[in-house]
Amino acid sequence: MSALRVISFVILAAILAAAIGAWRWGFPLRAQTSAGVDALQKAKVLERLIERTASRSRTGAAPGFVLDPAWPKVLPHNWVMGDVGGIHVDSHDRIWVYHRPRALTTTDSGAQGVGGKNAKGQSVSPLGFPRDERRAWCCVPAPSVLQFDKDGNLLQAWGGPADAGFLEPKCRVADGCYWPGREHGIFVDHNDFVWVAGNGDIDRGTNSGESPWAANFGGDDSQILKFKPDGTFIFAIGRHGVRKPNSNDTNGGTHGTPQPYLPADFTVDPETNVLHIADGYGNRRVLMVDAATGNYIGHFGAYGQNPVIGESTDPAYGGAWVADFKRGQLKPKFFRSPLHGVKMSRDGLLYVADRGNNRVQVFRTAEVGKPCANPDGDTGTCGFVREILVAPQTIGGTSGSIALSRDPKETCLYVADLTNFTVYVLNRDNLTELGRFGTGGRQAATFHWPHTLSVDSEGNIYVGEVDGAGRVQKFLTYGGGSCSGTGNPKIGEYLE
Repeated sequence: MSALRVISFVILAAILAAAIGAWRWGFPLRAQTSAGVDALQKAKVLERLIERTASRSRTGAAPGFVLDPAWPKVLPHNWVMGDVGGIHVDSHDRIWVYHRPRALTTTDSGAQGVGGKNAKGQSVSPLGFPRDERRAWCCVPAPSVLQFDKDGNLLQAWGGPADAGFLEPKCRVADGCYWPGREHGIFVDHNDFVWVAGNGDIDRGTNSGESPWAANFGGDDSQILKFKPDGTFIFAIGRHGVRKPNSNDTNGGTHGTPQPYLPADFTVDPETNVLHIADGYGNRRVLMVDAATGNYIGHFGAYGQNPVIGESTDPAYGGAWVADFKRGQLKPKFFRSPLHGVKMSRDGLLYVADRGNNRVQVFRTAEVGKPCANPDGDTGTCGFVREILVAPQTIGGTSGSIALSRDPKETCLYVADLTNFTVYVLNRDNLTELGRFGTGGRQAATFHWPHTLSVDSEGNIYVGEVDGAGRVQKFLTYGGGSCSGTGNPKIGEYLE
């Protein structure tokens, strides 16, 4: 059987599984399955899907990917998904999607009726859109946390203002739980605890309290929340409502925890139970805490430096990446907002997505977090291993999210470029580009702001999008699950 036939069979099986189990419009689809398969094959849909995700820049050996267009299955209760602030595949191959219900438009949420009044006394929907009554039968925002299996079945949903009754009693202000104004970042650790955070702020409007569902705690998102898998709150790292960065804080949060500010992402080392935090949009550091208590362990900035030099609010340590690039300054001594992602490999390396500087920096987890100076960015100092530039000629935002393959040596490093709308496939050993898939668009297997990604045990990749895209796409892997060989050292080189 040819590779194309095998891939086609896999995709057909996924589509049929969704179709047979669907009852979306009130009648079974089983009787139509055979005719539907014939129509798909006659139109050569599967061949076109494979062509659409074929690598546009391929050297060496790397997995291929093709879209599973039937994942996930249709959500129940007229629910729809907003921008995807985070996605994570846990150790049980459950896919956790952390989306932004409050990013939906008035037409996306037409089934919402009156939720309250705005500052002018006008009747508005929970999202703040003018309403005098329910406008349509479709649709309403889903709860913020959605858990799926690999077949696309929704297993549970909880969290945020879209989950009626959740904030009381599972995330009570009296217990220090302030649900963020703009959902960003989710991780499920080896003990099945769920970590979430947010990057909403008053200036952006997400935390203004101007609509019934808007955060109204008088400041910006500045907590990391820990939950049980069913959404029961455990504790928070940091105080809510902070309004300015402090990248060297160690104990300014609740119960002596360190104070994050607009955190972006996190990962837990299963060997040490240390939570590494990309802290992130406001602060400019990787923060390290005890995942059991939230207590401070260490922190570091670019090139492993501690203390962190400069804040994002300081003009001397900010500005746009493109200005540095034009001056030939390709080694900024600071993380530039946003520091967007952290991922840990089994061999003790921490990969840090410095999105604001179009680069990924690599560190040894056993050597970071303590006071250390590395002003010249020397390899082997302060736990710093190496760095790679990702499409550095781009204005910014090319190293947004990172993930590792699931083969024993985690030989592939995946980098989502939300500005060039693609995912790079790198050899993790030599950090060269073996290929890439996806291009700009809003059709199946194309991307609009690929914001976050994660990988299941079979090597399939899940990509979540933002900026109005509001979807997760699953890409099935084929052709081997590991990376080898030497590719293009110029990652993200422009292709005609």
